[in-house]
Amino acid sequence: GASVIIADIDEEAGCEVMDKYRDSLKIDFKKTDVSSEDDVRNLVNYTISDRQHINILINNAAIGWEGDLLSRSTESWNRLISINLTGTYLMVKHCYPNMRTAAQVHSDHVNNQGNIVNISSTRAIMSERDSEPYSASKGGVLALTHSLAISLGPEIRVNCVSPGWIDVSSWKKRSTAQRSELSEGDHRQHPVGRVGKPEDIANACLFLCSDMAGFITGANLVVDGGMTRKMIYTE
Repeated sequence: GASVIIADIDEEAGCEVMDKYRDSLKIDFKKTDVSSEDDVRNLVNYTISDRQHINILINNAAIGWEGDLLSRSTESWNRLISINLTGTYLMVKHCYPNMRTAAQVHSDHVNNQGNIVNISSTRAIMSERDSEPYSASKGGVLALTHSLAISLGPEIRVNCVSPGWIDVSSWKKRSTAQRSELSEGDHRQHPVGRVGKPEDIANACLFLCSDMAGFITGANLVVDGGMTRKMIYTE
């Protein structure tokens, strides 16, 4: 299995995840603000000193939006962009040199090819009211992904996963955990018949980082139970 380092600004949540899995895999947590280049640099240096090589990077750090177009402060906009988009860019910038050194390019294949998966959102391709900062940040992640795929290949493959509605209630930290109150209608409106689970996104990332996806880079894998393909009419 993988040797994992998780990073988050929320130390309580990070330590809970580490404690949950420490018996089954080598896992550490390092408190990190991905919008801070110093924090990102320190995280990457720590990872290299402890694990030598970085083979896989999953960029999942993000916050949601607040307010609407008229009430939202510029500071709120900038904070969201700095975490959701700039944080993704900084993580790739500082992980890439180490990931590149591990890869061995041959005429027809690459040994130890690195993999980066950026978590975007279906909000990058469709919107709900007042979601401008979030949609802009996730659209940026989507564009950043295909740009990086061209810049970093063939040593590194870079892909994107865009989740739809995912019920993350089971992954909330204990101090804020609430029971999910999903209705039958919530599930039924999805063409696959259910709301998504965190495991759906994890499995998508696992596939994109595997040899089975060796000919895939710059792609956006939408994992939404078919919702973005469904035409919705008012009855």
